[in-house]
Amino acid sequence: MAYINQHFKEDINIQRIEEICHYSYRNINRIFQAIHGETIGKYIKRIRLEKAAEYLKYSAHKIADIAFEIGFEDIASFSKAFKNRYNATPSAFRKRCKTLEALTRETLLTEQAEREKLSFEIEYLPDFEMLYLEHKGAYDNLHELDHLWNQFFTYLKEKSLYSEQSIFLGECLDDDEISEDIHCRYNLALILERPLTFSPDGFFQTKLHQRQKYAKFIHQGPYETCAETYQKIYAFWIFDLDLTLKDAPTLEFYLKDAATTPPSELLTEIYIPVF
Repeated sequence: MAYINQHFKEDINIQRIEEICHYSYRNINRIFQAIHGETIGKYIKRIRLEKAAEYLKYSAHKIADIAFEIGFEDIASFSKAFKNRYNATPSAFRKRCKTLEALTRETLLTEQAEREKLSFEIEYLPDFEMLYLEHKGAYDNLHELDHLWNQFFTYLKEKSLYSEQSIFLGECLDDDEISEDIHCRYNLALILERPLTFSPDGFFQTKLHQRQKYAKFIHQGPYETCAETYQKIYAFWIFDLDLTLKDAPTLEFYLKDAATTPPSELLTEIYIPVF
């Protein structure tokens, strides 16, 4: 899965899959489908089209360039696949996104005072290694996310990785307006202060986060209202300042302990990747 997520824009052939997993393609495909609910081929096609939808929504790239970028050999086959997935041609999908963006901006313009309060900083995050647990599902399913965070904390304590200085973050890999809820990926993560002395077990994994430039925003209040801050970010600031979004996950750093902090005083740093 990690290999596919990194190389899905390329031609991933059967031989390469077998070399990575040490199974025949037929057997690993059965295992993959049992776990993820779709075959390897369908998974690759879906995430390619979802990435194309993100490019159409957030960039001004030509449709032909987007098609080639995500691994389609010609624009005709891309347009057909995209329409089957989103019930709209790429150009119609882009136009619809722009219309919705304009409507959102018009609605939020009545909140000028709130708009002025939402400031940001440009910041670079250095390389860091993180231990994470992947969640698939709706980003606003806080009950399930709370359960996973408790599971995550229990694991950290068992492995003596938890301390008062621990830095926790969430990594949002998908746009929930493009990907179906069951496919939205969110990683619960801990920044590792030093390399692990053991191999993570179960569904726990590690990876290196590479240095990246971000626009950093602050959300104050309960996690349930984070969506309102995101709406304002994408409706105004990113486009007003002509910042170009980078194809990388959005990060959320949780600055206060939700168990001991009143919801109105919770602080979340939102890092939007930009060039």
